[in-house]
Parts: sequence; structure tokens; C-alpha cells
Amino acid sequence: MAGILAWFWNERFWLPHNVTWADLQSTEEAAFPQAEDLYLAFPLAFCIFMIRLLFERFIAKPCALGLKVQANGPQKAQPNAILEKVFTAITKHPDEKRLEGLSKQLDWDVRSIQRWFRQRRNQEKPSTLRKFCESMWRFTFYLYIFTYGVRFLKKTPWLWNTRQCWSGYPYQPLMPDLHYYYIVELSFYWSLMFSQFIDVKRKDFGIMFTHHIVTVTLITFSYVTNLTRVGTLILCLHDAADIVLEAAKMANYCKCQKLSDLLFLTFAVVFIVSRLGIYPLWILNTTLFELYEALGNFPALWVFNVLLMVLQILHCFWSYLIIKAAYKAISKGKVAKDARSDVESSSDEEETVPRSKAPHSAVATNGTSGANGTNGYLTGATSSEEH
Repeated sequence: MAGILAWFWNERFWLPHNVTWADLQSTEEAAFPQAEDLYLAFPLAFCIFMIRLLFERFIAKPCALGLKVQANGPQKAQPNAILEKVFTAITKHPDEKRLEGLSKQLDWDVRSIQRWFRQRRNQEKPSTLRKFCESMWRFTFYLYIFTYGVRFLKKTPWLWNTRQCWSGYPYQPLMPDLHYYYIVELSFYWSLMFSQFIDVKRKDFGIMFTHHIVTVTLITFSYVTNLTRVGTLILCLHDAADIVLEAAKMANYCKCQKLSDLLFLTFAVVFIVSRLGIYPLWILNTTLFELYEALGNFPALWVFNVLLMVLQILHCFWSYLIIKAAYKAISKGKVAKDARSDVESSSDEEETVPRSKAPHSAVATNGTSGANGTNGYLTGATSSEEH
């Protein structure tokens, strides 16, 4: 095991030329990031998750009920042992042949069986109340951590001059505020990594899972190698749009459609400007060019930049979906569907016409935003689902 760890943490891979891990050891004069600091993220992630449960139950839920958010879920299908067995053990979307067989077995018409399966699928959709509570938690956290990040960064020289991210490297002491900021952000993303398996299911689950893995990897290795200055810029930049996104979702769940549309369009502008403008021109510019000029070439540099480019690809994908939704919001006067995947993967519309004749709805995916997600996230007036 020791040999594997020594091979993995090879200095010539992770650090610039003439820099060793010994250079990053804390001394009496100055503290530097240590790999063991990251173990704090796991108990803190559990604490954040527990705080979330308490917040949703004792703060978000009363707020939702006070705002008249619908607490009941979709209409339940009438109990039927045969159909329930087919639904749970065989398929949730029976084909025409199976529908005809069930029709003969139960002496029901096919249309009634189709309706039962739609209602039964909708039964598994989370209630609007649950989605509101989840969004309010994320809104509160993003607002807090973004405010903290801005207050911290406005006092730092690298906010105004990104070349300062590399000045004096690796001898950049770890400030207590920076340490707290990093560990809390890492803990939050770890909590999202695990809670997304029990959260409202999004259609872009795989994309958001990839986003969380990339984010956790970047936070972890940038901390260990003391590339934390540029890391704080990335974290703060990504949190900005998610605040507006979650606010737009809450407005939508409260049926404040005009406010929801206004917030969504604001989110679209903030997301596109920050992720397609500031991120490549500010962040990628300093990691691709200024970092190379200051520290030279080393293998980990390319690993970090590849991961940052993966984030940019996700930004482009989500921006395309957001622009489509924003265009429909402007042309039709309302957001027709989620921007970044607030649609649950198990959701079905309550149809009053056969499926083959149902009107085609807009495609929606996430994503925070995430994200931050990036967590997608507005459900329009005509349909139901970010980071």
C-alpha cells in the first residue's frame, strides 16, 4: 500500500519542477494545505446533510405551507393486485400486446388500463412541497457560501489580478478563511454526491453525477497541491447562478409564474455570462496560459485543465438548453419547461388524449446546478423538473 501511495503521489507528476511535498509541509511560521485536512469533509458532509433534514422539516416546510405550496402528491391509482404486480415486477410501460392481455383478464378497456398505469407512475413523483423544500435548502446554502466567498475574495489580490494565483507558489500560506471555504464547499459536494440518490430524481442524473465527481476531484487535488487561490475563484463563480436558479424554482412551485419567468431569464443571463464568458476568459486563461508561464509544464497541470474543460463542455450543453427555454419564455410569454432538468425521471403527464396523439413538449434536462450545479430546474405552467 505504501508503494502504491508513493507511486500515486509522485512529486514529478503533481508538482512543478524543483518543488517537493516537503515544500508544502506546515511549519511554525506558516501553515500549508495538508492532505489529512480533507478527512474533515466526511463528518462535515454528514453534519451538512443532517442540518439539511432539520432545515427542510422545521424551516422550509412551514414556509412552503405558508406560501400555499401544494402538499399533496398526484392522484393515486385505484388498488388492483394484478396491475400492481405487473407494474412492480414486469414493466411500468406495458406495450400494446400486454395491454390487450390485461384488458381481457380484468374485463377493462385498454384506455382505462393505460390511465391506471399513468396514475401509478405519477404516484411515484415527489410532491411540489418536497421539491420546494429541497430548492429552499439549496438556495439558502448557495446564498450563504457565495456571500462568504465574495467577502473573502474581495480582500485578496488574486481576485483583481489572476497572476497573483501563482505568485510565490508553492509558498502561499493557508489562510483560515480559505481553509474553511474549501472544506465547507468540498463537504457540501460530498453530501450532494450521496443525497442525489434519495433526492428528487432528475433526467440528467448521470450528467450531474459526472459534474459532482469532477468538482470533488478538482477541489481535492487543488487543495493538496496548494492551487487553492484559483480554486476559490472557480467555486465562487459557480455558486452565483445557482442562487437565482433555486429562487426561480421556488417561485414556480409557489405558482408565481411572472416572478418565476423573470428569475429564470435572470438566471439564464447570469449563467451564460459567468460560464461562457467569465469562466473561459478569466479562469481558463489563467490555468492554461498564466499558470504555464509562471510554473512551467508538469503533468498534473494537464489533468487539472482537462477537468476544467470537462466543466466547460457541461456549461455549453446546459447553456444550449437554457437558451432554448429562454427563447420560448420570451416568444410565448412563459417558461414552457425546465431549463436544466427539474423533471423527475419517473414523471408522466396526466394525458387526456392517447399517447400517440399527445402534443410534443419541450425537451428539458439539467444542474448545479449545479449547477452546482451545474444542479434544470424550472417546471413550467404546462408541465412538470438542477445543482
